[in-house]
Amino acid sequence: MELLNDLQSKLLNIDGRGYKLYKSITGRYRGKEYTIIIDHAQGDPYADASKIRVLIPSTVSCFPEDTFSVKSRQTALCDFITREFYGACRKYSTPRGGADKSGLITIEKPGQEILERTSVFVNGDSVEIRFLMGLPAMGRKIAGRKALKMFFEELPKIIEKSGFYKNLNREKLYRHIKTSEDADFIRKKLRDSGIISFIAAGSILPRKSGIDPGPMDRENAVAFVVPEKYKINIECPNAGTITGMGIPPGISLIVGGGYHGKSTLLNAIENGIYNHIPDDGREFVVTDYSAFKIRAEDGRRIEKTSISPFISNLPLNRSTDFFCSEDASGSTSQAANIIETMEAGCRILLIDEDTSATNFMIRDHRMQELISKDREPITPFIDKAAQLYSEFGISSILVIGGSGDYFDIADHVISMEDYIPRDRTEEAKAIAKKYSTERKKEGGNSFGKTTKRIPIARSIDPSRGKRDLKINFHNLKSIQFGRYHINLASIEQIVETAQTRALAAAIVYAKRYMNASTNLKTVINSVLKDISEKGLDILSPYPSGNLALFRGLELAAAINRLRSLEIK
Repeated sequence: MELLNDLQSKLLNIDGRGYKLYKSITGRYRGKEYTIIIDHAQGDPYADASKIRVLIPSTVSCFPEDTFSVKSRQTALCDFITREFYGACRKYSTPRGGADKSGLITIEKPGQEILERTSVFVNGDSVEIRFLMGLPAMGRKIAGRKALKMFFEELPKIIEKSGFYKNLNREKLYRHIKTSEDADFIRKKLRDSGIISFIAAGSILPRKSGIDPGPMDRENAVAFVVPEKYKINIECPNAGTITGMGIPPGISLIVGGGYHGKSTLLNAIENGIYNHIPDDGREFVVTDYSAFKIRAEDGRRIEKTSISPFISNLPLNRSTDFFCSEDASGSTSQAANIIETMEAGCRILLIDEDTSATNFMIRDHRMQELISKDREPITPFIDKAAQLYSEFGISSILVIGGSGDYFDIADHVISMEDYIPRDRTEEAKAIAKKYSTERKKEGGNSFGKTTKRIPIARSIDPSRGKRDLKINFHNLKSIQFGRYHINLASIEQIVETAQTRALAAAIVYAKRYMNASTNLKTVINSVLKDISEKGLDILSPYPSGNLALFRGLELAAAINRLRSLEIK
């Protein structure tokens, strides 16, 4: 192992020479307080930024053991350090700007959620921070003296402000850790408490805007009020007793007029699968980890999915037991999305009528009279929701603003009025009894059959031309996987690009478990088991700081949307 002084000498020696000589600085350099590891030095100023790590011995970083003694606290601590490092980069790093990344020091940008990432690792021996540096250039030549400033002036300040416990705001750090720990505790208590989601009293559910996920200013937002019927208290290890609304299993409707907060409540519930940072407003909105948002998805490909519980009796005797489509309709895609999500282990369906196919959600009495069932292939969700719960234990939380027919099947009805929830279950049931819809129940007395699907390994091909592995990321919800584009726009619970990047790597990794007899759920569970035991690093051939944990539900969704996928 070389010394930091050796890195200084190398940078001076290659100053002004061809940019590719930056590759000569790859290696480990030990300093007095930390070691710099240059895993990959870019060979072109317009290439991806260089991958760097810093190792700080625990005797120097001095984080107390109680900040990482259990998994929940360890994840929160790593998340906190990532945020501090990112903030310090913005303060002390001076990138030149332009098309290249010259002068850039940065780390994967965290959002409102506290996620398990590969950006920071903490244990009893050391703190490891992974980040990117855009090695500076003068045209196509090395700007060695600028690089010296980055490594020996800017980077030390960033490390000092984020990697040393003595320089952090201890009250802020412990609040971050304890808030996340309490959210994890609530999530583990959901089932014992007989609920599937918990929304704390006083939560601020609205966001600033469609592009800003931060909380709306409290002066302009209505704090969440708990209806008495659904009030529940949970004793947390740090915050003590937290009072909130507990949504029970079964079929729950969120109703109300337009712009009164129905979709906002559902959005908070769907993102409650993640822990949130303090002061997010949703830090104690906690949902069972198996909840999945379902929507219509015009144009998606479907590969041998049994959608017969929802769609059957197609013209020309086309079977829907192993249905295929290159360009599915809204109703067909929504049916496939539910079946595939069930296959992956979902226990709670989250559905908003605004993003659903109308003919998939409801077929009223008048339409039944005009178009007889033998002429209508679609069995609407209203006739299958109760069967999903009674036969599979799958609950549904639905935003419904236009169809009172759903009152007939609802176990719970929550009305949003001026952004305040009210229990309207008894009234809704009375209305359903008083005004009979006369619609006929469709689709039989049982949900119908579903079939396990076996993915074919050869169809998972990330190659493109002469390149064995070609994966690009256009944005949060888009993966270029070899010759194919995976559109994840309808997978609403992906919240960071680092998750998307990890999903792409996990698709490739999953091939090792694909054979002629292993079904998709078993493949996904095998991948998740490996990640749980060995960490996200197993997805990358080299240390990567830009991966974040995902669920098996999102991995299944990504695989199902790969247009080359073949199913046995």
